[in-house]
Amino acid sequence: MINILMIEDDTEFAELLSEYLAQYDIKVTNYEDPYLGLSAGVKKYDLLIVDLTLPGMDGLEVCKEVVEKYTIPIIISSARSDIQDKVEGFALGADDYLPKPYDPKEMYARIMSLLRRSAQSSQNDTMMPQSDFEIKGDTIYFKSEALLLTPAELDVLSLLVKHQGITQSREQIINTAHNMSIDSQGKSLDVIISKIRSKLGDHKRIQAVRGVGYKLV
Repeated sequence: MINILMIEDDTEFAELLSEYLAQYDIKVTNYEDPYLGLSAGVKKYDLLIVDLTLPGMDGLEVCKEVVEKYTIPIIISSARSDIQDKVEGFALGADDYLPKPYDPKEMYARIMSLLRRSAQSSQNDTMMPQSDFEIKGDTIYFKSEALLLTPAELDVLSLLVKHQGITQSREQIINTAHNMSIDSQGKSLDVIISKIRSKLGDHKRIQAVRGVGYKLV
């Protein structure tokens, strides 16, 4: 079941949306008072739907407080049509903005789309190891220092960085390194690896896996 926290002072509107989403196994818990909503244990919910015109606290203030403390996706649902509200909402960290009135089907579609993106992002964050490497365009940085690499070295190291901790076979590396035949001038992959190691100043960062290939650690 998907659990959604809603902060909306139009109880009839909230009830209609809640009834519609229930058929998709989505439970909506609504609070008219934003202070009660914020104290309801935000982190136990999968997504937040928040109105902007609320008693005692503007919805943009709610967004700001939630973003500062939690990573929950946020959809702003409001009848306020001022473009500045939208701009400020996104600037504060809201993920979507759906103007009222809207068809509940559209809200359902946006909820599912946002939750899919959120799940993918979390998975990538979990899988991506902490690294001293960063790729920006055609430049690789090691410990914040730009590396001076030939095109073939860039191809090889880029592959290893993108799959850090995972062994890449010699065939995978050679097939991916499109510049190798031009840039290496007949030199073997082992020579290119040796040159990359020298430029890193740390020969242990790229390990040879006997009979298979190389991996970046």
